[in-house]
Amino acid sequence: MPNPPIAPRIPHAHEKFGDIREDPWSWLREKDDPEVRAYLDAENAYAEAELAPLKPLETTIYDEMLARIKQTDLSVAYRDNGWWYYTRTEEGKQYTIHCRRAGTMEAPEEVVLDLNLLAEGHPYLGLGALEISDDNRYALFTTDTTGFREYTLQVKDLVTGALLDERIEKVASAAWAADSRTIVYVTEDHAKRAYKLWRHTLGGATDRAIYEETDERFRIGVGRGRSKRILYLGINSFTTSEARWTPADRPDGEWRVVVPRATGREYDVDDRGERFWFRVNDTGRNFRLVSAPIDDPAPANWREEIPHRDDVMIEGLDLFRDFSVVQQRRDGLQELRVIAQDGSNDHLIAMAEPVYTAGPGTNAEWEATQYRFSYQSFVTPPSVFDYDVRGRIRTLRKQVEVLGGYDPARYESTRVHAEAPDGVQVPISLVWRTGVTRDGSAPMLLSGYGAYGIPYPVGFSSARLSLLDRGVVFAIAHIRGGGDLGKPWHDGGRMMHKMNTFTDFIASAKRLVKDRWTSPPRLVIEGGSAGGLLMGAVTNLRPDLWSAVVSHVPFVDVLTTMLDASLPLTVGEYEEWGDPNDEATYRYIRRYCPWSNIEPKAYPPMYIRTSINDSQVMYWEPAKYVAKLRAMKSDKNQILLLTNMGAGHGGASGRYDHLHELARDYAWMLQQMGQWNTPTTVGSPLRADS
Repeated sequence: MPNPPIAPRIPHAHEKFGDIREDPWSWLREKDDPEVRAYLDAENAYAEAELAPLKPLETTIYDEMLARIKQTDLSVAYRDNGWWYYTRTEEGKQYTIHCRRAGTMEAPEEVVLDLNLLAEGHPYLGLGALEISDDNRYALFTTDTTGFREYTLQVKDLVTGALLDERIEKVASAAWAADSRTIVYVTEDHAKRAYKLWRHTLGGATDRAIYEETDERFRIGVGRGRSKRILYLGINSFTTSEARWTPADRPDGEWRVVVPRATGREYDVDDRGERFWFRVNDTGRNFRLVSAPIDDPAPANWREEIPHRDDVMIEGLDLFRDFSVVQQRRDGLQELRVIAQDGSNDHLIAMAEPVYTAGPGTNAEWEATQYRFSYQSFVTPPSVFDYDVRGRIRTLRKQVEVLGGYDPARYESTRVHAEAPDGVQVPISLVWRTGVTRDGSAPMLLSGYGAYGIPYPVGFSSARLSLLDRGVVFAIAHIRGGGDLGKPWHDGGRMMHKMNTFTDFIASAKRLVKDRWTSPPRLVIEGGSAGGLLMGAVTNLRPDLWSAVVSHVPFVDVLTTMLDASLPLTVGEYEEWGDPNDEATYRYIRRYCPWSNIEPKAYPPMYIRTSINDSQVMYWEPAKYVAKLRAMKSDKNQILLLTNMGAGHGGASGRYDHLHELARDYAWMLQQMGQWNTPTTVGSPLRADS
């Protein structure tokens, strides 16, 4: 096999508070430098050569994944303003087609947007906003063709099929006013911070700036409430919120403040009748619900609707004319609480399994009498239900069809807990194929994230069956820093408590090994973005605890990035990671920053995937990370760096391209687990040592 590329060293150093960090690979930041491209191309060529022996397995896995998917399919239609909207896919086409029918699903189909046509000539396509005007004639939409998440707004005339002359760059969010001629939209600054609100009239030559947010910690976003009466501007940092509003039929009017920002107070708002409803954290981290008159929504006029509870996190609220649905989380599981407008008929929608993910579906109509929600688990494919809120009757509208004879009875799932060093119980969700032997011989893939208060969902994956059917146990460590157990769970793994995220994950792995679910030689770990930071930190701390590491777009040079305020996201994220311009914060981040703590010792094999146009975690972080590992580690274990030269943070955008990437990931994981020669076992008994 060829030798791995060696990135040249050019002397460069960072100094802060007397701490000098040598960074001879800082030159990799120069994206337009031909030498940078040449190095990334060399890494890709090396990785392809190293992975060549796995190509037959990769092809087999891809074929399995594809065979489970109904390639020509239709989503569940939803009704909005007299039309039925849905998406469909066609075999052989990478992207969805957005469609509608007037009045009934038997009416002729109209194509709102065919993403396959928009993607022609581009290696990547991402759809941002898609909004229909009140008169049903126009569709505004935003697209990104590089992966950098820089969206361009356009307008399509749905009667003629023509694109209008409107073309507005760097649009982060947008909404129609009630007149079907006015668009309000938000643009980004040089650091990709959504900061400025504008008003545009179709055909108009000049747009008017309405609001500019000057505090770099805050980002803004515009939208319209379900009642369609009000346009809202949300203004949020990671710890503080403010909202402004104007009637949707008077977009040229004053945008009034709902409740002024107060440090540490977060809220979001919607309207029902003559009252605003707020989800607000003023009396506790897990939020409460209050309402107030629209004409005077000051806190002095708030009426409590649901109090704060220490054991229940209120995550969201859907308001309708006659009822509301509270999205809440208890013991790490989502609940949907239905309440009639007068406070009666208060109940939870029952869920069928002990471990699952549930949440709101598309509920466009203010006058709805049914609530659409989604449901899935490790063994139940994604399902869409309509729930009659008065009769408490659910109707299954669609469950994703898994082709090839999928039988959920062949798989089992459970939840266990690991004890962190400080005594906190960390949930772990697991799924496996029936027949796996608990003797320590089973291969395992352990995944984690643990940041931004985002819960790690327990979801179904038909692609994952290619691992489970080869005897792999899949596990999720619901570590602190995420939102799995409410806002305090997030607080326990951010800022000056970030080390808990890493020690929680290590404790989870140790518990799974102790209980003989797996053993270190058979354990592979994975994470992406902030989960890639997790991978780097825990591997520095315990490189002996797993056989291999998979990192996708990993945030591994935390200190350097958080010291560079010119980069996207940096200033706003001081409230997640801390501001390293403060010495105590600097030294705390210095303790766990993966790139800063690479040592001359043995590391497990690593598979690292990034994208050249990533706007969230710049490609040079994983590139520098690999270069430093190769220079310092004492072993000869494989390290692969794969850079998608035509995508962004989420990797390939086309559904077939995405499957190819995933199949390659899985083939490498199975090789590291010692399972790469194990045939798939669908329809037959399975033992982990087979």
